[in-house]
Amino acid sequence: MKLLLIEDEPKTLQSIKQGLEENGYEVDIAYDGLIGKQLAKSNSYQLIISDIIIPGINGIELCREIRSWGDETPILMLTALGSTDDKVTGLDAGADDYLVKPFEFKELLARVRALTKRGGNVGHTAQVLRFADLEISIDAKTVHRAGNKINLTAREFNLLVYLIRNQGRVISKVEIAEQVWDIGFDTGTNVIEVYVNYLRKKIDKDYPVKLIHTLFGMGYVLKVE
Repeated sequence: MKLLLIEDEPKTLQSIKQGLEENGYEVDIAYDGLIGKQLAKSNSYQLIISDIIIPGINGIELCREIRSWGDETPILMLTALGSTDDKVTGLDAGADDYLVKPFEFKELLARVRALTKRGGNVGHTAQVLRFADLEISIDAKTVHRAGNKINLTAREFNLLVYLIRNQGRVISKVEIAEQVWDIGFDTGTNVIEVYVNYLRKKIDKDYPVKLIHTLFGMGYVLKVE
């Protein structure tokens, strides 16, 4: 299991590298974003771990570039920036998970195991999913409502797929964090609410029948009322 670790603080880098290697991972390292970019482009990794604030190009820019190649390797961002806006920026750039410094190594290891086990894509058990006047093509990654195309980010798309596959069932924030994005639920932020609101504006705002509903204190449900 080969990983790429990008971190400009030598002690942190060596500590993480040693811990991962002791747990059976092979680790390539880079001290700045430009070297990390070169390694990511010329090698195949099961996971990329990158600090956000690094020399050359920062972790957000690096993440965007990696995704622009069509590379879907899971990316875990390490950051000292813990606000909801900072996390949303990282996730929108294409990151799969984030971990706020300082953190315990065992938490990092749990995230690494979850991301390397995940296998990347939302399942392909159905080519087309339908609910009410909503239609999702899994392979083409397209969404239409009442025949109108709706453009979603990867994170919004995955959330909608999970909702439609669990239509009529109340889904908690914890379940969304763990099952949709493979991240631990952080009660100190409202990232889940932010993405549900993004999705609701695109899916429901311009249509008289609302599909995404909030049950306060319990979670979210896809249903027709």
